[in-house]
Amino acid sequence: MAIVFVDQAKIYVKAGDGGSGCSSMFRDKYMRWEKPDGGDGGRGADVIIRADKLLFTLMDFHYRRHFRGANGGPGRSNHKTGREAESLIIRLPVGTTVTDAHNGCVLRDLKEDAEEFIVASAGKGGLGNNKNKLEGSPGEIGEEKELVLDLKLFAEVGIVGFPNVGKSTLVSNISNARPQIAAYPFTTKFPILGLVRSEDKSFVVADIPGLIKGSSDGKGLGDRFLRHVERTKILIHLVDMAGFEGRDPLEDYKVINKELKDYSPLVAKKTQIIVANKMDIDGAKENLKKFKKVVKGKIYPISALKKEGLEELVDAIAKKI
Repeated sequence: MAIVFVDQAKIYVKAGDGGSGCSSMFRDKYMRWEKPDGGDGGRGADVIIRADKLLFTLMDFHYRRHFRGANGGPGRSNHKTGREAESLIIRLPVGTTVTDAHNGCVLRDLKEDAEEFIVASAGKGGLGNNKNKLEGSPGEIGEEKELVLDLKLFAEVGIVGFPNVGKSTLVSNISNARPQIAAYPFTTKFPILGLVRSEDKSFVVADIPGLIKGSSDGKGLGDRFLRHVERTKILIHLVDMAGFEGRDPLEDYKVINKELKDYSPLVAKKTQIIVANKMDIDGAKENLKKFKKVVKGKIYPISALKKEGLEELVDAIAKKI
């Protein structure tokens, strides 16, 4: 069964209430007066958010949106303290930002595996009766919050470009990812992560769904997935140098850069490795000559389909990282 990628969710969390203190009086045949012996209530369950590197989607939180910690146990006679509730742990993918829905405050940006924090504190248990107090006190109410979860994938490299320029084919041939590949636009409907191993180092590459003119304003798949390139160190700008669908490679290059700039100037300033794909198709070499007259710097000609030029490209990416 395929994993459904979801990168935004809204959930409600409620920490457990503290258990109530016990009201109890004890007297045996040797005692003239009764004495209080009520125990304190137990603490409720904290709600803890924990990052988990084995998770890649927020899909689970579209089916379950309410999370309630257990309440603490009530105190008992003979000074017995109530049971403390076990913390409720909510696991989220690494790269998830947790925001308070009511005030917009970012509570935590989960960047490391096993990173955790208490998002809602439990209520303390009430006090049992004592010699100065004949009645036990109720437990405290646990915190409750509404949270917005926003997942931005962690990858050293992001691949951007128009639909059908060969991003998925490239990812499948240089990494362990196996994205869907087909000859129609927007085959990739969510980012795909793949691990690339080279002699120098290993790194994670993200296949970002195809961008078009107006993506930063929400057209096509919109800017929904553009934010996944925010955390990348470098970008692979993949250009269909053959102009296979009647597009101009130079115009495509300019459009994508404009969309990146319109979305975020910081994203637009990221280091780019320009890759000319589909060099095995007629007309690609002539287009590359025209392209180089305008776009200066190193350009890597490849054929992702025939796996030509990929070794040099991977080495270059590893050195850039």
